[in-house]
Amino acid sequence: MDTELLRTTLLTAWGPDTCDPHDLADWRPENPSRGQCGVTALLVQDLFGGELVLGEVLVDGVKVGHHYWNRLPGGRDVDLTADQFHPPEVVTGGVVRRRPPGAPARCREQYELLRRRVLAALAQPRWPASSSA
Repeated sequence: MDTELLRTTLLTAWGPDTCDPHDLADWRPENPSRGQCGVTALLVQDLFGGELVLGEVLVDGVKVGHHYWNRLPGGRDVDLTADQFHPPEVVTGGVVRRRPPGAPARCREQYELLRRRVLAALAQPRWPASSSA
């Protein structure tokens, strides 16, 4: 599996029920990654390892929120929810954060639901079985 396959799978797995409640009012089907950064970053870490990176979201220089993404074991940053932001939102910084042990305390239900959906989708065969005549 690679991050592009995961990105495609996430597009159908994200929904208002996996969105951070803080961002739910801004979630739209045409912007499905909105409010999904925390649960998605945890899932990427589950599947690929690496580190969680936390930045700040600014609008006109004022902090309006936080944003999570991943740094994979080889050092490459991967942000599968970066497209949720539109001008004038700007993500700045990027500090590695240690993941607490166990299930997340915040957005646990959203994380567990997204994880179940993605793992089920990834377990499905990608190609129809070929028939030999």
